[in-house]
Amino acid sequence: MRDSSIYFLWIDNRILLRVMMMMMIGSCRCVLGLENINPIFFDEGLSHLFGEGNLIRSPDDRSVRLLLDKYTGSGFISSSMYQHGFFSSLIKLPGAYTAGIVVAFYTSNGDVFVKNHDELDIEFLGNQEGKPWRFQTNMYGNGSTNRGREERYRLWFDPSKEFHRYSILWTPTKIIFWVDDVPIREIVRKEEMEGDYPQKPMSLYATIWDASSWATSGGKFGVDYTFSPFVSEFKDIALDGCNVSDSLPTVTGENNNNNNNVGNYGHINCSVSDQFLMTNDYSTISPKQAASMRRFRERYMYYSYCYDTIRYSKPPPECVIVTAEKNRFRDTGRLKFGGSHPKARKKRRRNRSTPVVSADL
Repeated sequence: MRDSSIYFLWIDNRILLRVMMMMMIGSCRCVLGLENINPIFFDEGLSHLFGEGNLIRSPDDRSVRLLLDKYTGSGFISSSMYQHGFFSSLIKLPGAYTAGIVVAFYTSNGDVFVKNHDELDIEFLGNQEGKPWRFQTNMYGNGSTNRGREERYRLWFDPSKEFHRYSILWTPTKIIFWVDDVPIREIVRKEEMEGDYPQKPMSLYATIWDASSWATSGGKFGVDYTFSPFVSEFKDIALDGCNVSDSLPTVTGENNNNNNNVGNYGHINCSVSDQFLMTNDYSTISPKQAASMRRFRERYMYYSYCYDTIRYSKPPPECVIVTAEKNRFRDTGRLKFGGSHPKARKKRRRNRSTPVVSADL
Protein backbone atom coordinates (compact mmCIF):
# COMPACT_ATOMS: atom_id res chain seq x y z
CA MET A 1 0.00 0.00 0.00
CA ARG A 2 2.83 2.33 0.89
CA ASP A 3 4.62 1.61 -2.42
CA SER A 4 1.38 2.27 -4.29
CA SER A 5 0.96 5.64 -2.54
CA ILE A 6 4.51 6.62 -3.38
CA TYR A 7 3.92 5.64 -7.01
CA PHE A 8 0.77 7.77 -7.32
CA LEU A 9 2.48 10.67 -5.55
CA TRP A 10 5.31 10.38 -8.06
CA ILE A 11 2.78 10.40 -10.94
CA ASP A 12 0.98 13.43 -9.49
CA ASN A 13 4.27 15.31 -9.16
CA ARG A 14 5.20 14.46 -12.76
CA ILE A 15 1.81 15.75 -14.00
CA LEU A 16 2.15 18.89 -11.90
CA LEU A 17 5.66 19.48 -13.24
CA ARG A 18 4.46 19.01 -16.82
CA VAL A 19 1.58 21.45 -16.31
CA MET A 20 3.96 24.00 -14.80
CA MET A 21 6.35 23.61 -17.74
CA MET A 22 3.49 24.09 -20.22
CA MET A 23 2.41 27.21 -18.38
CA MET A 24 5.97 28.54 -18.46
CA ILE A 25 6.30 27.79 -22.16
CA GLY A 26 2.96 29.49 -22.83
CA SER A 27 4.06 32.50 -20.80
CA CYS A 28 7.38 32.75 -22.63
CA ARG A 29 5.65 32.43 -25.98
CA CYS A 30 3.38 35.34 -25.08
CA VAL A 31 6.32 37.53 -24.12
CA LEU A 32 8.93 36.42 -26.63
CA GLY A 33 6.63 36.25 -29.61
CA LEU A 34 8.12 35.40 -32.99
CA GLU A 35 10.31 32.43 -33.81
CA ASN A 36 13.75 32.48 -35.44
CA ILE A 37 14.96 35.69 -33.83
CA ASN A 38 18.72 35.99 -33.42
CA PRO A 39 19.63 38.56 -30.73
CA ILE A 40 22.95 40.38 -30.92
CA PHE A 41 25.35 41.73 -28.32
CA PHE A 42 25.32 45.51 -28.02
CA ASP A 43 28.90 45.75 -29.31
CA GLU A 44 28.02 43.62 -32.33
CA GLY A 45 25.79 46.16 -33.99
CA LEU A 46 24.83 49.10 -31.77
CA SER A 47 26.43 52.25 -30.42
CA HIS A 48 25.67 55.09 -28.04
CA LEU A 49 23.72 57.96 -29.65
CA PHE A 50 23.22 60.58 -26.93
CA GLY A 51 22.62 60.94 -23.21
CA GLU A 52 26.05 60.80 -21.58
CA GLY A 53 25.68 58.48 -18.58
CA ASN A 54 21.99 57.77 -19.15
CA LEU A 55 22.67 54.70 -21.26
CA ILE A 56 23.52 51.72 -19.07
CA ARG A 57 24.59 48.41 -20.60
CA SER A 58 24.20 45.10 -18.77
CA PRO A 59 27.31 43.09 -17.81
CA ASP A 60 26.45 40.41 -20.40
CA ASP A 61 26.02 43.10 -23.12
CA ARG A 62 22.61 41.66 -24.06
CA SER A 63 20.46 44.47 -22.69
CA VAL A 64 20.55 48.23 -22.22
CA ARG A 65 18.69 50.73 -20.09
CA LEU A 66 17.81 54.18 -21.43
CA LEU A 67 17.16 56.84 -18.79
CA LEU A 68 15.44 60.21 -18.89
CA ASP A 69 16.14 62.74 -16.13
CA LYS A 70 15.82 66.50 -15.89
CA TYR A 71 19.14 66.93 -17.69
CA THR A 72 18.79 64.66 -20.71
CA GLY A 73 17.20 61.67 -22.35
CA SER A 74 19.26 58.97 -24.03
CA GLY A 75 19.42 56.71 -27.04
CA PHE A 76 21.34 54.24 -29.14
CA ILE A 77 21.72 53.67 -32.89
CA SER A 78 22.72 50.74 -35.05
CA SER A 79 26.35 50.83 -36.14
CA SER A 80 25.31 50.14 -39.74
CA MET A 81 22.60 51.15 -42.19
CA TYR A 82 20.31 48.55 -43.75
CA GLN A 83 18.54 48.33 -47.08
CA HIS A 84 15.44 46.52 -45.79
CA GLY A 85 15.44 44.49 -42.61
CA PHE A 86 13.76 43.05 -39.54
CA PHE A 87 14.32 45.13 -36.40
CA SER A 88 13.13 43.76 -33.09
CA SER A 89 13.58 44.11 -29.34
CA LEU A 90 12.10 43.06 -26.05
CA ILE A 91 11.12 46.33 -24.37
CA LYS A 92 9.93 47.24 -20.89
CA LEU A 93 8.62 50.77 -20.33
CA PRO A 94 8.75 53.04 -17.26
CA GLY A 95 5.88 52.76 -14.80
CA ALA A 96 3.90 55.13 -12.55
CA TYR A 97 3.58 58.72 -13.84
CA THR A 98 4.92 58.89 -17.41
CA ALA A 99 3.02 61.83 -18.94
CA GLY A 100 5.00 63.72 -21.57
CA ILE A 101 7.47 60.89 -22.17
CA VAL A 102 8.12 59.23 -25.51
CA VAL A 103 10.01 55.97 -25.85
CA ALA A 104 10.76 55.37 -29.53
CA PHE A 105 11.94 52.31 -31.45
CA TYR A 106 12.31 53.25 -35.09
CA THR A 107 14.34 53.23 -38.29
CA SER A 108 15.43 56.39 -40.07
CA ASN A 109 18.03 57.98 -42.32
CA GLY A 110 17.31 61.53 -41.19
CA ASP A 111 20.93 62.09 -40.19
CA VAL A 112 21.97 61.55 -43.82
CA PHE A 113 18.97 62.78 -45.80
CA VAL A 114 17.82 65.76 -43.78
CA LYS A 115 15.05 66.96 -46.09
CA ASN A 116 14.00 63.75 -47.83
CA HIS A 117 14.43 61.12 -45.16
CA ASP A 118 12.60 57.80 -44.71
CA GLU A 119 11.31 56.59 -41.37
CA LEU A 120 9.35 53.76 -39.72
CA ASP A 121 8.21 54.42 -36.14
CA ILE A 122 6.96 52.69 -33.06
CA GLU A 123 6.48 55.47 -30.49
CA PHE A 124 5.19 54.80 -26.98
CA LEU A 125 3.32 57.73 -25.46
CA GLY A 126 3.37 58.13 -21.68
CA ASN A 127 0.37 58.99 -19.55
CA GLN A 128 -0.78 60.15 -16.15
CA GLU A 129 -0.41 57.73 -13.27
CA GLY A 130 -3.13 55.09 -13.36
CA LYS A 131 -3.76 55.57 -17.08
CA PRO A 132 -2.29 53.20 -19.65
CA TRP A 133 0.55 53.76 -22.08
CA ARG A 134 -0.55 54.28 -25.68
CA PHE A 135 1.54 53.96 -28.81
CA GLN A 136 1.58 54.90 -32.44
CA THR A 137 3.12 53.58 -35.65
CA ASN A 138 4.07 55.76 -38.58
CA MET A 139 5.77 55.74 -41.97
CA TYR A 140 7.56 58.44 -43.95
CA GLY A 141 9.12 58.09 -47.37
CA ASN A 142 11.32 60.58 -49.17
CA GLY A 143 10.63 63.40 -46.72
CA SER A 144 6.84 63.02 -46.87
CA THR A 145 6.39 64.49 -43.39
CA ASN A 146 3.35 66.43 -44.56
CA ARG A 147 1.72 63.10 -45.43
CA GLY A 148 2.11 61.23 -42.16
CA ARG A 149 0.64 57.75 -41.92
CA GLU A 150 -0.04 57.64 -38.19
CA GLU A 151 -2.12 55.05 -36.40
CA ARG A 152 -2.67 55.06 -32.63
CA TYR A 153 -3.48 52.19 -30.32
CA ARG A 154 -3.91 50.99 -26.77
CA LEU A 155 -2.33 47.77 -25.51
CA TRP A 156 -3.99 44.71 -24.00
CA PHE A 157 -1.32 44.49 -21.27
CA ASP A 158 0.73 46.78 -19.04
CA PRO A 159 4.06 47.31 -20.88
CA SER A 160 5.76 48.50 -17.69
CA LYS A 161 5.24 45.19 -15.86
CA GLU A 162 7.19 42.84 -18.11
CA PHE A 163 9.07 42.65 -21.38
CA HIS A 164 7.21 42.33 -24.67
CA ARG A 165 8.65 42.07 -28.15
CA TYR A 166 8.08 44.89 -30.63
CA SER A 167 9.22 44.45 -34.23
CA ILE A 168 9.35 46.25 -37.58
CA LEU A 169 9.66 44.33 -40.84
CA TRP A 170 10.63 46.33 -43.94
CA THR A 171 10.95 44.58 -47.30
CA PRO A 172 10.80 45.82 -50.92
CA THR A 173 7.09 44.99 -51.03
CA LYS A 174 5.61 45.44 -47.55
CA ILE A 175 6.00 46.65 -43.99
CA ILE A 176 4.61 44.82 -40.96
CA PHE A 177 4.55 46.08 -37.37
CA TRP A 178 4.43 43.34 -34.72
CA VAL A 179 3.67 43.23 -30.99
CA ASP A 180 4.84 39.84 -29.70
CA ASP A 181 3.44 37.41 -32.29
CA VAL A 182 0.50 39.63 -33.24
CA PRO A 183 0.81 41.63 -36.48
CA ILE A 184 -0.90 44.95 -35.74
CA ARG A 185 -0.40 46.74 -39.05
CA GLU A 186 0.57 45.79 -42.61
CA ILE A 187 1.42 48.25 -45.37
CA VAL A 188 1.58 46.69 -48.82
CA ARG A 189 3.53 48.77 -51.31
CA LYS A 190 1.50 50.22 -54.16
CA GLU A 191 2.93 51.76 -57.32
CA GLU A 192 0.86 54.89 -56.68
CA MET A 193 2.79 55.51 -53.45
CA GLU A 194 5.89 56.38 -55.47
CA GLY A 195 8.52 57.88 -53.14
CA ASP A 196 6.26 57.77 -50.10
CA TYR A 197 7.34 54.16 -49.57
CA PRO A 198 10.73 54.05 -47.76
CA GLN A 199 13.46 53.12 -50.24
CA LYS A 200 16.77 54.42 -48.91
CA PRO A 201 18.98 52.61 -46.35
CA MET A 202 18.08 53.29 -42.72
CA SER A 203 19.59 52.86 -39.27
CA LEU A 204 17.81 51.52 -36.20
CA TYR A 205 17.28 53.92 -33.29
CA ALA A 206 15.94 53.63 -29.75
CA THR A 207 15.41 56.73 -27.60
CA ILE A 208 13.65 58.10 -24.54
CA TRP A 209 12.94 61.82 -24.47
CA ASP A 210 10.79 64.67 -23.21
CA ALA A 211 7.85 65.33 -25.53
CA SER A 212 5.81 67.39 -23.08
CA SER A 213 4.58 69.65 -25.89
CA TRP A 214 2.43 66.93 -27.52
CA ALA A 215 2.71 63.37 -26.20
CA THR A 216 -0.04 63.34 -23.54
CA SER A 217 -3.44 64.95 -24.14
CA GLY A 218 -1.97 67.25 -26.76
CA GLY A 219 0.59 68.69 -24.33
CA LYS A 220 -1.81 69.26 -21.44
CA PHE A 221 0.29 67.03 -19.16
CA GLY A 222 4.08 67.28 -19.25
CA VAL A 223 6.95 65.36 -17.70
CA ASP A 224 7.08 65.53 -13.89
CA TYR A 225 10.73 65.10 -12.97
CA THR A 226 9.95 64.37 -9.33
CA PHE A 227 9.34 60.82 -10.65
CA SER A 228 12.67 60.65 -12.50
CA PRO A 229 14.76 58.93 -13.57
CA PHE A 230 12.43 57.25 -16.04
CA VAL A 231 13.89 53.94 -17.16
CA SER A 232 13.15 52.02 -20.34
CA GLU A 233 14.83 48.66 -20.91
CA PHE A 234 15.74 46.95 -24.19
CA LYS A 235 17.07 43.42 -24.50
CA ASP A 236 17.50 40.61 -27.04
CA ILE A 237 17.75 43.14 -29.86
CA ALA A 238 17.71 41.65 -33.36
CA LEU A 239 18.95 43.17 -36.62
CA ASP A 240 18.37 41.07 -39.75
CA GLY A 241 18.84 42.75 -43.10
CA CYS A 242 21.14 43.90 -45.86
CA ASN A 243 24.00 45.80 -44.23
CA VAL A 244 25.01 48.41 -46.79
CA SER A 245 27.18 50.79 -44.77
CA ASP A 246 30.37 49.71 -46.54
CA SER A 247 28.74 50.17 -49.93
CA LEU A 248 27.12 53.57 -49.44
CA PRO A 249 28.20 56.50 -51.59
CA THR A 250 29.55 59.51 -49.76
CA VAL A 251 26.72 61.91 -49.00
CA THR A 252 27.65 65.57 -48.80
CA GLY A 253 25.75 68.72 -47.97
CA GLU A 254 25.38 69.35 -51.71
CA ASN A 255 23.57 66.13 -52.53
CA ASN A 256 21.89 64.94 -49.35
CA ASN A 257 18.66 66.69 -50.26
CA ASN A 258 18.52 65.33 -53.80
CA ASN A 259 15.35 63.27 -54.24
CA ASN A 260 17.14 61.14 -56.82
CA ASN A 261 19.77 59.91 -54.39
CA VAL A 262 17.92 56.64 -54.03
CA GLY A 263 19.23 55.80 -57.49
CA ASN A 264 22.76 55.80 -56.10
CA TYR A 265 22.00 52.56 -54.27
CA GLY A 266 21.06 50.62 -57.39
CA HIS A 267 24.46 48.93 -57.49
CA ILE A 268 23.98 47.37 -54.03
CA ASN A 269 22.79 43.78 -54.39
CA CYS A 270 20.49 42.82 -51.52
CA SER A 271 18.65 40.04 -53.32
CA VAL A 272 19.87 37.26 -51.01
CA SER A 273 19.03 39.20 -47.87
CA ASP A 274 15.66 40.30 -49.25
CA GLN A 275 14.82 36.70 -50.10
CA PHE A 276 15.71 35.67 -46.54
CA LEU A 277 13.48 38.39 -45.11
CA MET A 278 10.53 37.62 -47.36
CA THR A 279 10.59 33.87 -46.65
CA ASN A 280 11.00 34.10 -42.88
CA ASP A 281 8.07 33.52 -40.53
CA TYR A 282 7.82 37.18 -39.56
CA SER A 283 7.13 38.10 -43.21
CA THR A 284 4.03 35.93 -43.50
CA ILE A 285 0.75 36.58 -41.73
CA SER A 286 -1.06 33.28 -41.17
CA PRO A 287 -4.87 33.09 -41.15
CA LYS A 288 -4.76 32.82 -37.36
CA GLN A 289 -2.52 35.88 -37.10
CA ALA A 290 -4.72 37.78 -39.56
CA ALA A 291 -7.67 37.12 -37.26
CA SER A 292 -5.61 38.35 -34.29
CA MET A 293 -4.69 41.50 -36.21
CA ARG A 294 -8.33 42.14 -37.07
CA ARG A 295 -9.37 41.72 -33.42
CA PHE A 296 -6.55 43.99 -32.27
CA ARG A 297 -7.54 46.74 -34.67
CA GLU A 298 -11.20 46.43 -33.74
CA ARG A 299 -10.55 46.63 -30.01
CA TYR A 300 -7.41 48.73 -29.55
CA MET A 301 -6.87 51.04 -32.54
CA TYR A 302 -8.38 54.46 -31.84
CA TYR A 303 -7.00 56.51 -34.71
CA SER A 304 -6.07 55.78 -38.33
CA TYR A 305 -5.01 58.32 -40.93
CA CYS A 306 -6.93 56.34 -43.54
CA TYR A 307 -10.21 57.58 -42.04
CA ASP A 308 -9.18 61.15 -41.27
CA THR A 309 -11.11 63.06 -43.91
CA ILE A 310 -9.85 66.39 -42.56
CA ARG A 311 -6.26 65.53 -43.38
CA TYR A 312 -6.99 63.44 -46.45
CA SER A 313 -10.05 64.10 -48.61
CA LYS A 314 -9.06 60.94 -50.47
CA PRO A 315 -7.34 58.08 -48.56
CA PRO A 316 -3.68 57.50 -49.53
CA PRO A 317 -3.24 54.69 -52.07
CA GLU A 318 -2.05 52.02 -49.63
CA CYS A 319 -5.14 52.33 -47.41
CA VAL A 320 -7.43 49.32 -47.32
CA ILE A 321 -10.82 50.67 -46.31
CA VAL A 322 -12.67 48.35 -43.95
CA THR A 323 -16.35 49.26 -43.62
CA ALA A 324 -16.50 48.47 -39.90
CA GLU A 325 -13.42 50.62 -39.26
CA LYS A 326 -14.72 53.44 -41.43
CA ASN A 327 -17.95 53.57 -39.43
CA ARG A 328 -15.98 53.72 -36.18
CA PHE A 329 -13.68 56.51 -37.32
CA ARG A 330 -15.96 58.73 -39.36
CA ASP A 331 -16.04 61.27 -36.49
CA THR A 332 -12.42 60.78 -35.36
CA GLY A 333 -11.30 64.31 -36.20
CA ARG A 334 -7.71 65.33 -35.88
CA LEU A 335 -5.19 64.32 -33.25
CA LYS A 336 -2.02 66.12 -32.32
CA PHE A 337 0.98 64.20 -33.55
CA GLY A 338 4.32 65.19 -33.45
CA GLY A 339 7.55 66.65 -32.92
CA SER A 340 10.98 65.69 -34.02
CA HIS A 341 12.83 62.91 -32.34
CA PRO A 342 15.44 64.36 -29.95
CA LYS A 343 18.45 66.01 -31.50
CA ALA A 344 21.66 64.29 -30.49
CA ARG A 345 25.12 65.25 -31.68
CA LYS A 346 25.38 67.90 -34.35
CA LYS A 347 26.02 65.40 -37.11
CA ARG A 348 22.77 63.63 -36.23
CA ARG A 349 20.43 66.59 -36.24
CA ARG A 350 16.91 65.47 -36.98
CA ASN A 351 14.38 67.88 -38.40
CA ARG A 352 10.82 66.96 -39.10
CA SER A 353 7.90 69.20 -39.73
CA THR A 354 4.89 68.60 -37.52
CA PRO A 355 1.33 68.31 -38.80
CA VAL A 356 -0.62 70.31 -36.22
CA VAL A 357 -3.93 68.73 -35.39
CA SER A 358 -6.35 69.04 -32.51
CA ALA A 359 -7.59 66.74 -29.74
CA ASP A 360 -5.81 63.73 -28.28
CA LEU A 361 -7.57 60.76 -26.69
